[in-house]
Amino acid sequence: MTAVVALVGPTGVGKTERSLALAEALGGEIVNCDSRQIYRGMDVGTAKPSAAERARVPHHLFDIVDPDESFDCARYRSLARAALAEIQGRGRSVVLVGGTGLYLKALRFGLFPGPARDDAVRASLLERERAAPGCLHRELAGVDAEAAERIHPNDLVRVVRALEVLQLTGTRISEWQAQHRFAGDRLEMSVLGLRAERSVLHRRIDERCVRMLDAGLIDEARGLLAAGCSPASAAMTSIGYREAVAHLGGELTLEQALQAMQRSTRRFAKRQMTWFRPDPTIRWLDGENAELDDLLAAAAQ
Repeated sequence: MTAVVALVGPTGVGKTERSLALAEALGGEIVNCDSRQIYRGMDVGTAKPSAAERARVPHHLFDIVDPDESFDCARYRSLARAALAEIQGRGRSVVLVGGTGLYLKALRFGLFPGPARDDAVRASLLERERAAPGCLHRELAGVDAEAAERIHPNDLVRVVRALEVLQLTGTRISEWQAQHRFAGDRLEMSVLGLRAERSVLHRRIDERCVRMLDAGLIDEARGLLAAGCSPASAAMTSIGYREAVAHLGGELTLEQALQAMQRSTRRFAKRQMTWFRPDPTIRWLDGENAELDDLLAAAAQ
């Protein structure tokens, strides 16, 4: 069986450049494990690999849905498993790259056997959220404090799913997950993590946000809105795009948008590390100084 190596860590730590070197060294192909890089047309604000970087090794599961299209863990897992099977069937290794811990966990261990999505329930919940922003997370905190603690108020997709599961089954999503404990069909892989000192990571994040604005994030957001993307969609309310939309709407100056984006990204990186840190299977490396040989040695352990 060919190797599967996952490279995880907070946003801005340097996963993309390391993943390319690792894939080349392993004779592998890269599979996306980032919940925002799946969207077409959202390139600058998601720090998606460039055309030149994608030309170095084959990339999979990037640009697979439109920003207004719904997408969840179950669909990601299905597509990722298919991609892994196809790549390994050609005798190639796989390098999974991204910072969406829930996607990786679902891929490795499966999903709890919850109910299928119900579009009517979701539409009703989203309508309430549009009328009173923030109301759904407050409701979740009242009925499932454990889930609300794990899910950020801005993560509307997961907030809606938690309330949907409760409404459809009468059982809190935290209880479903505790019963299942991601004990599905386990996918064996090596998981490597990149981390950096807080001050270093914050500097890298702040500099990356500046580069995104310089690279045309505002114009990218303007084009998405002109193409019909709803500013209330999960994609457009993600970090970077929501600040760009606020700037385009006259709510924030460009400098205020940059500062808000930097602040939100730093907080997001902290939440990512809070997710990954307790996992004893992750082999951590210094995101500033790890060389290819260090990655290969850790992957072989």
